Amino acid sequence: MNEKKTKTYTYDYDDYEDGSKGAGTMVAEILEDPEFAELTEVVIGDWGNAWEDDCQEIIDGIVEHADRFSHIDSLFIGDMDYECCEVSWIMQGDYSRLWEAMPQLRSLTIKGSTDLVLGKISHENLEELTIICGGLPEDVLMAIQEAHLPNLRKLLLYLGIDNYGFDGDADRIRTFLEKSDFPKLVYLGLTDSEIQDELAEVVLESKYISRIRTLDLSMGSLTDKGGELLLTKLPSYPNIEVLDVHYHYMSDEMVRKLEDLNHQHIEVNASEQEKPYTSSYDGEVYYTPMLTE
Repeated sequence: MNEKKTKTYTYDYDDYEDGSKGAGTMVAEILEDPEFAELTEVVIGDWGNAWEDDCQEIIDGIVEHADRFSHIDSLFIGDMDYECCEVSWIMQGDYSRLWEAMPQLRSLTIKGSTDLVLGKISHENLEELTIICGGLPEDVLMAIQEAHLPNLRKLLLYLGIDNYGFDGDADRIRTFLEKSDFPKLVYLGLTDSEIQDELAEVVLESKYISRIRTLDLSMGSLTDKGGELLLTKLPSYPNIEVLDVHYHYMSDEMVRKLEDLNHQHIEVNASEQEKPYTSSYDGEVYYTPMLTE
């Protein structure tokens, strides 16, 4: 296997403040980079005013120069932290033409869901699809549900919260798992949600639980209720090798019980124990996912 060679292309504040650089100039700069021909992965960071300007010109530029990008098998668009742009503010784009333009693509990561369009997904070679966002919209979830991805091995979705775009519930995710068809899936990540306990139950009832090797329910509101379900059910699935529930709201006792699975066939990550927030205004208790705004 060829060694992965990656490079990040990004603009800082000074780059775009003078108006000379932005989404419309980035692809040209990538193509002019003498190191580009040696890369296998391209990471697109901040393209400028990412909270006002979308990345459509970058996507379109890659499509239009698809022959020049034919050696790139991994693509990440939107790799920026909150100091550049909050995830919920990142203006994304329409990826409908990318699937046909990059048949060699094996990994695609998209950060941000505002104005994100995936279109009709059909790709024979894609092995990893990751969507990082503060709220996953229904139309994006539907596009993935109906996708033709026969070689997909890893699916990682940040579901987020309704204030930032997630307009589903546990029943919607149940339908998603029932109707999607990823025959080679070995990593299922449904993360960063306020309904993590319900998702634990839904996943444990899904067709994928007897196929996957890694179950990722991290970065959300998982409590002892969901932890008990996992503790009870997962040992009966010898295919499960990794359980990732880092960033959670489980008790010390439940964490210890889950970590005891390390002595069986399951490697457990139950780090980053959080404490719920109780509002001084109305006394309501909040279990906040890791990434929202």
